[in-house]
Amino acid sequence: MTALALKQVVADALARVGADVNFIRIPKGKARSTTWLGIEHGFGIRHYPSGRNVYIVQTRMGGRLRTVTLGPASVLTRDQATKVARMVLAYAQVGQDPATDRARIRSAPRFDDFLDEFWAKWAVRWSAKTFSNNSGYRRNYLDHAFPGIFVDELNEAHVTKWFADLNNQTSPGAANMTLSLLGLMLNKAEAWGYRLENTNPCRIVRMNKRKHCERFLTTDELHRLGEVLAAERKAEDRARALAATAATLLLLTGCRRGEILSLHWKDLRGSRIKLRHGKTGPRTVWLGDEARAMVGTIPRYNRIDWIFWNPRYRRPMTSFDHYWHEFRDAAKLPGLRVHDLRHTFASHAAMNKETLPMIGRLLGHANIQSTSRYAHLDDEHILEAAEQIGTAVERMMGSPCARMLE
Repeated sequence: MTALALKQVVADALARVGADVNFIRIPKGKARSTTWLGIEHGFGIRHYPSGRNVYIVQTRMGGRLRTVTLGPASVLTRDQATKVARMVLAYAQVGQDPATDRARIRSAPRFDDFLDEFWAKWAVRWSAKTFSNNSGYRRNYLDHAFPGIFVDELNEAHVTKWFADLNNQTSPGAANMTLSLLGLMLNKAEAWGYRLENTNPCRIVRMNKRKHCERFLTTDELHRLGEVLAAERKAEDRARALAATAATLLLLTGCRRGEILSLHWKDLRGSRIKLRHGKTGPRTVWLGDEARAMVGTIPRYNRIDWIFWNPRYRRPMTSFDHYWHEFRDAAKLPGLRVHDLRHTFASHAAMNKETLPMIGRLLGHANIQSTSRYAHLDDEHILEAAEQIGTAVERMMGSPCARMLE
């Protein structure tokens, strides 16, 4: 079905409900959102940054997912838009998809087939550790999880029942990780045209409560650890010096341990690090002056591609826990984990008035929910800003409170 014919279908439907709509060019761009109205499946209202709201219908026509613009919400009433949507949906089902039986050919794959497609297209972006972990979740909990169900049919009832059964099979943390993986898959199903926009049922399912074991260093603790790491970076033992350098770089960048230890010299590009296999995919990490100067002091050796490696075995360094325990004990910081260095970076960014989206970009978070844990650290600065703004407004109003007391 051509776009012109589809436009004529909408025009005829609008005429039948008595709506006079002159189509105005809809602004393009990704900065938009859609609210789906439960009246008809696929009927919703799309919101644009300009403030313009437009009624739309999304449905399959001839095996393709099509988005049909009905008209602006400023002209069409909700009742008129609903009637037009029903006409368009009926036309799509009868006129363009006559094979209504269950054996019809579909463009959306079954869940098992989509799982294979997702793994082929997306899993290559993960680090080796993430790939291994997610492969375990897939093998144990996702393969054959929704037999016979097409990926566009998967709904809240299916996912809720599956997640409840999953919690009887494994730990709460593993269940949460598998649900997050399924959520990522269904987001990609929307992006690849297999599902309607904003219909991911995983968003509605409530995850198990998590126990956060997070800690960040105070200014005094950072000073003590910094002195220890600075001394260890000058150690004659090359492996020990590299371990101290890696720990310092974690503090200065907020990267994950695996992202730093897997670095090759070719990944360094001036003031940037190009991570080839981050937890959430390839990304760029920016280096400040201190980090860049420190990396510049690391000696290079012929035929050694890795920045952090074990001189004894001439292999990449995969961990430095033995050295780390000695570093933290020397700094009188018992129990401090390597991952707490990442939390320290993010926490001090929040306390220095960086926005949550900026912190998320620095940490390489896939969504803002992961970054929101640091929001409370900025409360003091928010209160300070509120007091400053209130004082300024009161001054511009001529101190009304003072006049009330006179």
